[in-house]
Amino acid sequence: MRPGGEPQTGSMAMDDKTILFADLSGFTALTEAHGDERATAIVLRFYDMARSVLRDGAILVKTIGDEVMIVCSSARSCVLIALELQALVDAEPAFPMMRAGLHIGPVTEAAADFFGNAVNIAARVAACAKSGQLLCTEAIASRLGSPHPCLVSRIGPAAMKNVQHEVVIYALRRDDVVKQSFVDPVCRMRVSAGAAAGHVSHAGEDVYFCSFECMQAFSVAHDEGTL
Repeated sequence: MRPGGEPQTGSMAMDDKTILFADLSGFTALTEAHGDERATAIVLRFYDMARSVLRDGAILVKTIGDEVMIVCSSARSCVLIALELQALVDAEPAFPMMRAGLHIGPVTEAAADFFGNAVNIAARVAACAKSGQLLCTEAIASRLGSPHPCLVSRIGPAAMKNVQHEVVIYALRRDDVVKQSFVDPVCRMRVSAGAAAGHVSHAGEDVYFCSFECMQAFSVAHDEGTL
C-alpha cells in the first residue's frame, strides 16, 4: 500500500498454477428435457462433488452454470482431482458425463479469481473435450512423473480460438472408466442398460433412455423426421 492507504498500481506477481475447467456434457439438452428444477439439483450435486475432491491446497475458484474452475499448485495433484471427480460423476446414477481440460502456466491472482493466458488455454482445451473426455496440454503431460496416475495418450496439435499457436493436447483416462453405459440421445444423460427406463432399436443399434418422457420425445422426433 502507498502512504495514505492507496493501493499500488504496479504489475502483480505471476505464479505457475494448474488450471482445471470441468463441466457436464449435454447440460443444456438435459435442462430442456427434464426442466430447471432437476437440472439445478444435478449441477449443485456436481459442485458438491468438486469440493469433495480438493486436495493439496487446490481451490474451487468459481462455478459458472454447470462448469467449475479449480486451481492447483501441482499438475499431478490437479490431474488426480480431475480423475477423482470423473469417477464420482461416473458412479452417480442418472447423471450426465463430465468433460474437462487442464493447462499449467503463469497466472495472476486478483479479486478472488485468476487471470492470464494459461487460464484461457485451459478453457479452450476443455471446450475441445468430448463427452467423458479429460484433455490436457503437453505442459501437463510432461509433469505427471512416473508412474503416471492414469493412461496418457497423445492426440496431437489443435488450433484454438484466439490462441496464436496450435496447442498439443493429450487424453487422460482412468483404466477403470465406465464402459457399459449409454447416453440418452434426448437429454444426454448417462444411463446403464439395466437401469434404463426403456430402449428402442434405431439404425441398427439399441438406444437407451433415462425416462419414459425421453423415450417418448425420441419417438416423436423419429416420426417427424427430425432425428
